[in-house]
Amino acid sequence: MTAEVISIPRAALHEQVAQRLRQMLVEGRIAPGAKLNERELSELLQVSRTPLREAIKMLAAEGLVELVPNRGAIAVSLTEEDVLNTFEVMAGLEGLSGELAAQRITDAELAEIQAMQFEMMAAYTRRDLSTYYGLNARIHRAINAAAKNPVLATVYEQVNARLQALRFRSNQDGEKWKNAVREHEKMIEALAARDGVAMREVLTAHLRNKRDVVLEQLRAAARAGGKAA
Repeated sequence: MTAEVISIPRAALHEQVAQRLRQMLVEGRIAPGAKLNERELSELLQVSRTPLREAIKMLAAEGLVELVPNRGAIAVSLTEEDVLNTFEVMAGLEGLSGELAAQRITDAELAEIQAMQFEMMAAYTRRDLSTYYGLNARIHRAINAAAKNPVLATVYEQVNARLQALRFRSNQDGEKWKNAVREHEKMIEALAARDGVAMREVLTAHLRNKRDVVLEQLRAAARAGGKAA
């Protein structure tokens, strides 16, 4: 028996590369403000530069990297003002998304979200932040999808892309992570009760708390940088 060689379509390849780069950016393995070195990334990901460049263009469209003339691709680094403005918009989107989802979610969609919540709690128990964050993001996207508003979904993805790395790092403090888990439990309860008002309130509060943690971390990093200088 001979094995059949199955080629991976170029589109599928650059999407896979984009997903791996996205995870590296979100988890801080590529630091904010760092240049994306094409040679090093090609070797690390074992791909040629063509799909790598296509993947970088995808991430630039998402707002995760910035294409700078004569410098190449740079991992986006948000200022405090950027964070405030983006979280302000995101809180409104999350609140509306949650309210509509509570009104429109199907039993099957609710069951899927509850299953992901169960998996996420298991990851939290293991203190597996990478898996926890991946499931967390999937839950938020599923709630957004349950709102059944394609315009909202498009804007949500565009704005949320800018905050992914910050949202990931906001859970690295043990007590803050525990608070975020409690807020997620309230979300699932409100969603199961089809309580749109409660969903809007808990999601808006969740984003405000995330914003405050992120700002605290940015200010602490700035103070540490000032002392080092």
